[in-house]
Amino acid sequence: MELAWLEDFLALAECLNFSRAAERRNMTQPAFSRRVRAFELWIGVPLFDRSSHRIALTAAGAQFRPVAQDVLRRLYQARQEALEAQSLASSLRFVSTFALSLTFFPAWMRKLEETMALGPVELIADNMQACEKVMLSGQAQFLLCHYHPAASHKLDPQDFLSTPLGQDILMPLTVASSDGAPQFSLPGTPNAPVPHLAYSERSGIGRILASVRAKEAPPVWLKPVFTSHLAIALKTMASDGRGVGWIPASLAADDLAPKGRLVPAGDERWNIAIEIRLFRPRARQSERAENFWAALTRKRGFEPLKAK
Repeated sequence: MELAWLEDFLALAECLNFSRAAERRNMTQPAFSRRVRAFELWIGVPLFDRSSHRIALTAAGAQFRPVAQDVLRRLYQARQEALEAQSLASSLRFVSTFALSLTFFPAWMRKLEETMALGPVELIADNMQACEKVMLSGQAQFLLCHYHPAASHKLDPQDFLSTPLGQDILMPLTVASSDGAPQFSLPGTPNAPVPHLAYSERSGIGRILASVRAKEAPPVWLKPVFTSHLAIALKTMASDGRGVGWIPASLAADDLAPKGRLVPAGDERWNIAIEIRLFRPRARQSERAENFWAALTRKRGFEPLKAK
């Protein structure tokens, strides 16, 4: 059995499409299909149901998927720890969503350094979907992201712990007109929907918005005009008068009127309160990572951020 087969299996389990999974694994579809079949022969049972137009995991495949994720994560963690054993100082490895890497992470690091010695720190910034993959593969020790209980994520509580670090607010923002009123106002109407600056499916904030709107938000009429996984891109488009985007208050603070051009597109009922959370694997990590987590959860070492 080859380690790459596990990565092939997980890519197909996520995409459920041979062409997209093969592209992700940087190989041709026929070669990818042969490797998946070889892995199934090694396992001894089919992992994918190919009987319909769209493939799906079999019961065996669904049961094996979390095992494969755990095996890969532990192998990569063990490899990293072996590498660290040869160095004089191991790094704390964080992965963060783009918005929080710009707004929360630097100030948080400064605050932590007032109460504890952090040593070398590595940071990867990416969209939420990519951040989850980094954590599931064991390539980072901690994930910093926005969180709302209504939204799903791929970090199973059986395998991952988390702790809240602060609060933020998603605010529907648009550029101000000459009289200071919002250029676009919620909720819009069926005949005149509000131009919407939307998050793509790779965005964690996009998941939160979709989940909350489906369960709690009042009716709204939106017409997508621009889509991105980057909150900062949506903020820029909102400042350019292109529509309404739900932007984290921590990211938009300097752009809100009267200092900036952005104003809320509606009253506070359109705001969504969210948390800033730090995730980690339940499995034991390096000594430095465990000491950091213990100090963080014991003393906190910071004042929770509250977006204004």
